[in-house]
Amino acid sequence: MFSNNNIPTYSEVPTILVENYVNRVYIDLIGREPTDVEMSSDVSALESADLSSDARIALVQKLMNSEIYIEGDSSYSHAYHQKFYDDNKARFLDGMSEGEVVEQYQLYYGISVQDSLAGNMLAYEVNRNEANKVKAVIDSKYLLRTEEVMVDDMCKSMCYNVIYDNLHMNTFNYINATFDDLFFRFPTDAELDEAYEPIEQTPSSEDPDLTGYLFGEVFSNKDEYINVLTTTAEFSEGMIRWAYQSLLSREPTSAEVYFLLPSFNNGQNIKAVQQSIIIGDEYAGFN
Repeated sequence: MFSNNNIPTYSEVPTILVENYVNRVYIDLIGREPTDVEMSSDVSALESADLSSDARIALVQKLMNSEIYIEGDSSYSHAYHQKFYDDNKARFLDGMSEGEVVEQYQLYYGISVQDSLAGNMLAYEVNRNEANKVKAVIDSKYLLRTEEVMVDDMCKSMCYNVIYDNLHMNTFNYINATFDDLFFRFPTDAELDEAYEPIEQTPSSEDPDLTGYLFGEVFSNKDEYINVLTTTAEFSEGMIRWAYQSLLSREPTSAEVYFLLPSFNNGQNIKAVQQSIIIGDEYAGFN
């Protein structure tokens, strides 16, 4: 397919580069450097297999999926999902600490309890709903690990809560932020116009119908709007772009996005996307 594309002689890759690769994989997937024991074991496994793709896949899948107890991490799988959750909090919630997220949940839950005791059931419903939306953020880490929710559910929870609302203080900013965070682009004027009134819930005199139409779907409120954005094909492309920016600090080419779309769309498999990038020579620095 490509001319002058000689297969590298991996046996000539110095051990220091293999160690750098293992170190980078650990940091990117579980948020810490390997211990001396882990480094020695993983470098040995890679070099004994001549840095083959299968050996690299084995390393990546161990860090993503192993449930074997690891002191300090509970397991590699636990550490991976914690890192993935933290990365998405950085992406959507400006890296807010878990304590601050829990504090917001407790605040709105406590207000709803006081509303209930005062007999103000309308306010109770509003504030309990806000508490539940923040709780969905907190729960998404565990539920993604147990496959009770998918990546789109986590992303929806991250930008459908009072914390995200407070970061983007009005409807105009909110629409721009959701497009930028999910798709890595801003909405066109037409997209902004379609989304504004259903989210703002203020009909114009020219068009009193509070519905919008984006990506072939109709929506009439913020919840439905976020559902549309996180179920469109552009969401899949956005996840691949996010993976490339996170792991390679660059935008993927159109061909790279096209190549990885089937992998992601097979059950929103972000792990397959990350694995494809991490086992490559560009990421490893073996080329």
